[in-house]
Amino acid sequence: MLRLSWILLTALIVFTPVTAQESKIAELRWTAERANAWHKKQPWLVGCNFIPSSAINQLEMWQADTFDPKTIDRELGWAHDLGFTTVRVFLHDLPWKEDAKGFAQRIDRFLEIADSHKIRLMFVLFSRRRRRTCTIPAGCNRPVSRS
Repeated sequence: MLRLSWILLTALIVFTPVTAQESKIAELRWTAERANAWHKKQPWLVGCNFIPSSAINQLEMWQADTFDPKTIDRELGWAHDLGFTTVRVFLHDLPWKEDAKGFAQRIDRFLEIADSHKIRLMFVLFSRRRRRTCTIPAGCNRPVSRS
């Protein structure tokens, strides 16, 4: 009898929070009507992949030494002037591993800049592209001299 009591008590403890959590999630879930009404209010998406001209790749865009808010601000301003409403931005995992707090601060700064130009963002989280085979003797993805 004591064993049965422990089993029932354990089952009650294990399954009660799940049930409570499921009901809370169900309350927060939007109805189809609410989702459709929200969607009708959204502007048409016009966008592109974004990387500032001062960065060679997505990694350089987010590293502390090469993050360039001045160029980002100028180029997102150009995007807005051309009618863009959205940009897709790739977030590399290495800046996060090296300096998570600084990376988050640079993301916040990017969000502020984009918001100032009324540009919405689509982040691709922790993307690391595969290396491609390069057939050029000097190598691919090498920086162009800016002299």
